[in-house]
Amino acid sequence: MQISRRKVLGTSAFLVGAAGLRLPAIARAAQIDTSALTSITGNAVAIGRDERAARLDRARGLMAANDIAAIVLEPGSSMVYFTGVRWGRSERLTAAVIPATGMPFMITPFFERPSVAESLEIDADIHVWQEDESPTALFARELAARGLRQSRIGIEETVRFFASDGLAHAMPDARIVSADAVVRGCRMRKTAPEIALMHVASEVTKAAYEWTVPQIREGMTNREISALMDAATRALGGTPEFSMVLIDEASAYPHGTGKPQIVRPGSTVLFDCGCSVEDYQSDISRTVFSGEPDPAAMATWHLVREGQNTAFAAAQLGQSAGSVDDAVRALYESKGLGPRYRLPGLSHRTGHGIGMDGHEPVNLVHGEATKLDIGMCFSNEPGIYYPGRFGVRQEDCFYMTEKGPCWFTEPSAEPNLLFGARQ
Repeated sequence: MQISRRKVLGTSAFLVGAAGLRLPAIARAAQIDTSALTSITGNAVAIGRDERAARLDRARGLMAANDIAAIVLEPGSSMVYFTGVRWGRSERLTAAVIPATGMPFMITPFFERPSVAESLEIDADIHVWQEDESPTALFARELAARGLRQSRIGIEETVRFFASDGLAHAMPDARIVSADAVVRGCRMRKTAPEIALMHVASEVTKAAYEWTVPQIREGMTNREISALMDAATRALGGTPEFSMVLIDEASAYPHGTGKPQIVRPGSTVLFDCGCSVEDYQSDISRTVFSGEPDPAAMATWHLVREGQNTAFAAAQLGQSAGSVDDAVRALYESKGLGPRYRLPGLSHRTGHGIGMDGHEPVNLVHGEATKLDIGMCFSNEPGIYYPGRFGVRQEDCFYMTEKGPCWFTEPSAEPNLLFGARQ
């Protein structure tokens, strides 16, 4: 069922109750009852062939503008983005080549051809290499056959060295360059179908929070809470990507610690959770309290929310991505935190790009000159951390429209709510 926004009992106590049970992980997962939840992703529309064809057209336009004759992709989110092919990386090279003119093509081991063809969602040729042959030599032959022997060939940023270096040696007269202008130029600016899927993923994570947080009890471990979040996410129709839960001192370290963590009276509990729906991701963080919180942690919660509002207000079309981070850092420094990335304060960037990957270019970080444009999507997470004590992070994602930034999820208006204002 669709989970409605829940109000929390009490003005300062978010987490209450008796001690939780200590059970093995498998037993805990088996005993999580999500029968009250049903999928909310039934209306999600996967990216189709027409959308991928439009992506190829945009890529070709960017190749022409940047004097790049073709781009090379290995398996990963960029290959899925342009071709639909979902494939794993191994020592046997499978790759996609998108030329500025003409038909895209795949290269893959001979015995993998049927599987690659099955997932291909664009019109493309498939060329195969045998186990005793060089895949980069095949690359070179196919590019040369298209008259690209002496051209600028763009390499997507995650392509492994052995592939790009092998191509460079097989095509000594070509110039191997970065494909960022093309790949980032396409992927950084999301279309309406992409943003719609990110909305669905965000709604799944939101509903999972609303189901999970009221069930937290004193004595529970961070892993037990994480298991609840994952179970809810699956029941709601999403694929869990991460469900990090950090308690008390662990919350002071943005990516946590391996030390045991248990909810106690007054605990600070920091969540950082996200899922994917049809390849597109969510990323939401919440910090809640067990019983009466540390007054300093509560004050920090309010300052972090002010930081989120500051970042959102600064995120205007035409402004640099770095200026958003600068605005938050100026606020925090005016309160005696930092300066810059020093602690206590904000030790990481204000936000990151998001889409098919949880972290994508570009970042909301000092010095990033990229101008904010329509369709760009970012996290907004200006946390504050006190080493040895606690950390607070509130994170919601937003996307840029012709009118400015728009939230995927509405930030908490007060500490005893998860999303938005009290109804």
